[in-house]
Amino acid sequence: MNQNSFIPQIILASTSPFRKQLLEKLQLPFETANPKLDETPLTNESVIDMVQRLSRQKAQVVASQYPDAIVIGSDQSATFNGKAIGKPRTHANAIKQLQQFSGHTIEFLTGLAVVKGSEIHQAIDITRVQFRQLSDTEIEHYLRLETPYQCAGSFKSEGLGITLFEEIQSKDPNALIGLPLIELTTLLKKCGIALPYNYKHSRPT
Repeated sequence: MNQNSFIPQIILASTSPFRKQLLEKLQLPFETANPKLDETPLTNESVIDMVQRLSRQKAQVVASQYPDAIVIGSDQSATFNGKAIGKPRTHANAIKQLQQFSGHTIEFLTGLAVVKGSEIHQAIDITRVQFRQLSDTEIEHYLRLETPYQCAGSFKSEGLGITLFEEIQSKDPNALIGLPLIELTTLLKKCGIALPYNYKHSRPT
């Protein structure tokens, strides 16, 4: 049970340290839970449909365990030339990805869902990243310094990966890291939580 009982229990349906750090920016008490969901794409499923479905299902799985909580689910996928981009996992694959992206634009689609009881609120954020023309030396130096082999697209935008870009087109810089806080603020308001909310000074007396 959430000790701050004057607001609903809030649960982030993710074990991602990046999403946890982003949600902490909103200064709300929350917990995290692993949705343990099979994230395999469905046959002929588009990337945008996939991230919307998975963000919703992640929230619903955790909400079924905590029916009185507000649960936040999110899922993200990157696309290049209309095809999903996976994690490189190896140095050689990361080189190939960044060589492909050099001078081109990739899109990050971030799905968001907030579940409160029978209510389901959803949103999608699309962020476009334009890469500079990258030399093989620049790519090699970057990968050796940051080793982003578990990151879709072979870079960490919150770190040194920013040096690879010419431009980022986004309404929310948080979305590229994994959680669109502007959209989340809107969805939380629909669930009765208007931000900013100073819960530390709102305790009932």
